[in-house]
Amino acid sequence: QVQLVESGGGLVQAGGSLRLSCAASGRTFSSYAMGWFRQAPEKEREFVASIRWTGDSTLYGDAVKGRFTISRDNAKNTVYLQMNSLKPEDTAVYYCAAGVLWVATAAREYNYWGQGTQVTVSS
Repeated sequence: QVQLVESGGGLVQAGGSLRLSCAASGRTFSSYAMGWFRQAPEKEREFVASIRWTGDSTLYGDAVKGRFTISRDNAKNTVYLQMNSLKPEDTAVYYCAAGVLWVATAAREYNYWGQGTQVTVSS
């Protein structure tokens, strides 16, 4: 089992940057693919980014491609999401997730979830 805790969310002005972190504990963190999802009020959970357990392959949702970067440091049991050029439409609760396949883009394909961290982007 893997436990995940997100941090780094907050309030930022449009055009600014934030770096989210996901700290993992439990068994064999390095063997899991990791993903970031987000969910705005009254909307479905949306795929943001994913990364292979080796860290050498990544995927991004169309809405964030070119602005966000996912990375991982297996030695620190931590996954990061660097968010640049933030827009008001990026406002959501951001969730870290662990799963088997890094190419998975559906929330139901991930096994473990953090509690989320709020990101609010003002105009």
